[in-house]
Amino acid sequence: MKINEIYNLAIQMGIEADFRGKEGVEKFLERKRKKYEKLPDKEKEEFDKESLENPYLDSRILNVSEDKDIKKVLVGVDIEPAEILLAKELGGIDLIISHHPLGKGLAHLADVMELQCDVFNQYGVPINIAEGLMKERISEVARGVNAANHQRTVDTARILGFNLMCLHTVCDNLAAKFLKDKVEGNKDLERIEDLIDLLKEIPEYKEASKIGAGPKIFVGSEENRCGKIALTEITGGTEGSPKLYEKMAGAGIGTVVGMHISEEHKKEAEASNINVVIAGHISSDSLGVNLFLDELEKRGIEIIPCSGLIRISRT
Repeated sequence: MKINEIYNLAIQMGIEADFRGKEGVEKFLERKRKKYEKLPDKEKEEFDKESLENPYLDSRILNVSEDKDIKKVLVGVDIEPAEILLAKELGGIDLIISHHPLGKGLAHLADVMELQCDVFNQYGVPINIAEGLMKERISEVARGVNAANHQRTVDTARILGFNLMCLHTVCDNLAAKFLKDKVEGNKDLERIEDLIDLLKEIPEYKEASKIGAGPKIFVGSEENRCGKIALTEITGGTEGSPKLYEKMAGAGIGTVVGMHISEEHKKEAEASNINVVIAGHISSDSLGVNLFLDELEKRGIEIIPCSGLIRISRT
């Protein structure tokens, strides 16, 4: 496979797993295309045209040093200059893939957060409320990543001659759909302890539990009833607005499954009597990345995991 083929496969898989469905994703892209057509010529020159076809701007090809057949890939949850040097030391690496966004992928992290509005709406939060509260949070995230040294790792890859890409929301979509299917496919989930047991059956979480990073209850207790379980905090860039917990409670949600949670979000969840089960950050990232890597493995590509990636092959 060539680099563009790997990238296109990732985007395709991300769309297929998207909670909005293919039709919802196409509506999102069509709205962008219409906005682009109305722009004056000067603004069109500066416009990120990739956004007209790629609904996940935190997932990008960042550097192409040599467009060749990819046979061996170094993959990590986080790729920094140290991992690029590791690739040089290992030798024979044709492509480096980071899960967490880098370069222009990081700069555009906030752009994927609109996805969360539709996810909240699917779980019963009115779309106008979801959009209103998320608008403030999206702006906050955009300001936060603005100060980052976006190109640091990209520059290292360029200087040392490595192909580099990041696949963030596309893989988070895969993890979210996997978990949603798992949860909704089990009708015996009555209490939080049942949910924890279900998560620990998943190999990535089972391995994470061995080092103390497995699924944990951050709000609520094992004896609490789950009620309606929402997978609202697995995909969509990063955490949404903490003010949404009150609205989720009003929509009948009893338990939220997420990757991580800030203290502010935890307090809001407690105030709204919503249970919060944190499946695990790196383990959840590993789950989504693994579901994609399995497709590369089926095509004969060798995977070298690093930087926290818990590699579990389902091929």
